[in-house]
Amino acid sequence: VDEADVAAGNALTAEVEQYAAGEQSLALRICGKIEEEVAVLGPEEQLEYLQSLGLAEPGLNRVIRESYALLNLMTFFTAGEQEVRAWTITKGSTAPEAAGTIHTDMERGFIRAEVTAYDDFIRAGSMQAARDAGKMRLEGKEYIMQDGDIAHFRFNV
Repeated sequence: VDEADVAAGNALTAEVEQYAAGEQSLALRICGKIEEEVAVLGPEEQLEYLQSLGLAEPGLNRVIRESYALLNLMTFFTAGEQEVRAWTITKGSTAPEAAGTIHTDMERGFIRAEVTAYDDFIRAGSMQAARDAGKMRLEGKEYIMQDGDIAHFRFNV
C-alpha cells in the first residue's frame, strides 16, 4: 500500500480486508517504503515519524504479532547475568514444556520455575528488585506459562 493509504486504507484494501474476514483471516496494510525508512531511524525518530503518518508502530511489529496469534504462539524469557533470551512456545504450554524448549533434560528433570511477570520486572527494574518486592513466585509442573513471563527453571538430571 502506498504511504497515503497505509493508515486509513482505500477501496482496494477494504475489499481485501473484507475478503480476508470472510475467510476468518486477517489482512494487514503495510507500506514497504515506510518500513525501509523506519528501519534506519532511532526509536524516538521512528515513533515521531510513524505518528506523523497516523501509525502507532512499524508494520513489521504488526506482522510478527499477528503471525504469533495466528500460529498460537507466545514468548517467555530467560535472564542471566550476561544474557537475556526470548523463547517461543505454544500458548497453553506448561512450565516443564517451556523448560524443554531450552533443553530436553530441563523438561525431564523439572523441579520448579521461578517466574516473574514481564510488567512486574519492568516496574521493579531488575530481577533482584522484583524478588525483593515479592513479585517472583515459585511455580510447579502444572503452571501454564503466560506471555512475557521471565523464568528461571530448577531441574535435576
